[in-house]
Amino acid sequence: MANNYKRKIPISVDCGIHLFMEVMNGKWKISLIWTVYNGIKRPAEIHRKISGASRRVLDTQLNQLVDHGLISKKVYDQRPLKVEYELTELGKTLIPVIASTARWGEEHRDILERTIFLSGN
Repeated sequence: MANNYKRKIPISVDCGIHLFMEVMNGKWKISLIWTVYNGIKRPAEIHRKISGASRRVLDTQLNQLVDHGLISKKVYDQRPLKVEYELTELGKTLIPVIASTARWGEEHRDILERTIFLSGN
């Protein structure tokens, strides 16, 4: 099945924030990177760890992360098929960014939880 999707708005690459947002666009990508970083490498393990997402969505976003060079995918020539994911050197550079973002969320948890629950999300 060919992908005939055409963007209505072109990708903006005029600053680093736009590049980051384009690569990380997807609800589960940061969780996927963090999960692989923490040693969970097999697809079934990843799906169990991130149970709030469908297998199809996780597989799509994993493939996008592979395409962007943040995660590598190794397929072993055996039966049953064995696949493992690993962070690339580029992917590893995101770990301090994700850790810093997580710390920010924890430091402001009380305020953020109140505003999120008040807004109905």
